[in-house]
Amino acid sequence: MTPELPHPLATTAYEYAEAWKSAGLKGGAAAGLDAYRRLLRTGDASSIPAPFDVADALAPAIHDQIRSDGPQGETVKLLMTIPADALGRSQAERDAAGQGRTLPVECVVIPMINTKGDLSHTLCVSSQVGCAMGCGFCETAQMGLIRDLTPEQIVAQWWRANHFHALPAGKRMTNIVFMGMGEPLDNADSVLRAIEILTDRNGANVAMSKITVSTVGRVDGIRRLKQKCLEHGWHRLGLAVSVNAPNDRVRDSIMPINRRWDMAELRASLVDFPRTSRNKIMIEYVLIPGVNDAPEHADEIAAWCLGLPCCLNIIPYNPRRDSPWPAPTEDSVRAFLERCRSRGVFVKRRQTKGRDTMAACGQLGVEHIRKRRLVTPTVSAG
Repeated sequence: MTPELPHPLATTAYEYAEAWKSAGLKGGAAAGLDAYRRLLRTGDASSIPAPFDVADALAPAIHDQIRSDGPQGETVKLLMTIPADALGRSQAERDAAGQGRTLPVECVVIPMINTKGDLSHTLCVSSQVGCAMGCGFCETAQMGLIRDLTPEQIVAQWWRANHFHALPAGKRMTNIVFMGMGEPLDNADSVLRAIEILTDRNGANVAMSKITVSTVGRVDGIRRLKQKCLEHGWHRLGLAVSVNAPNDRVRDSIMPINRRWDMAELRASLVDFPRTSRNKIMIEYVLIPGVNDAPEHADEIAAWCLGLPCCLNIIPYNPRRDSPWPAPTEDSVRAFLERCRSRGVFVKRRQTKGRDTMAACGQLGVEHIRKRRLVTPTVSAG
């Protein structure tokens, strides 16, 4: 009988090697470490004992890939499923909730071409099924929060995309952004654990500087992340904050989180966030026609950003299903961008990718399970 080992995508290299040794498996810790490295670095699971010696036992199955061509390359949305059994409820209870036996998870591979013309790929991962934050412009928010993802379900998105499903031959995922389904700081324990695994130098070996966590502004979670970034090896973790409004009145109307932590308190949590000169906080601003795109709005958000170690990232709105707002015109995006820049703010524009396949920023989500708030927000900061 094969000794029971932990899920290899839920452990660090040292933990897995020690578990291998404790189980009395041949070769001891050295053999366990070798098996772990091969799994994370090449996707080869042949040395991993059952039941995790095959891909389907290791990671959520990919049941579809939706591809969208663009000027920088092909954006690929990967649609996965995880067992609903993980909710810890009976099949009758799941059937009553209309969930069936699986739940959807989406992640997106995004091509990037830098100023030198080099092609890289960014993986946008999900941290939850659905989201409890309720932002009016976001497709995922229309689902409500169904459940948190476990560390191995987060790492598995990278493992599948990096080794099997989405990259051209010889390419490797360069960056990871927690900008998919869910609010990462609402599931901070699993997200931080996944980052620890992904950055393990004996495993996936993703540089900490290549990982960014995006939040709608959970100030308790930002404070927790601030403490984490003071630890050795964590100071270069990227932080992105979805502000999306020039003032509390507008933000209250589109982002319910602002009624708990307003823009002044949010800003105060960012002032002394540990950053380097090359590692600025990304202030994300989804530009929505008729909501937050007026010239005076540009003046207000520019003033809010001044004095913060940040870059203002303008994101043209990608309409969700049944959206009350259209996408902005290119002229309006350029005008807003230039107005902010003229006010002394370091500003960039995010290129739109995957909008035609519901793979762009704010468009991930599954329509048939909208508004099922089966789980309440899980994390408060330490």
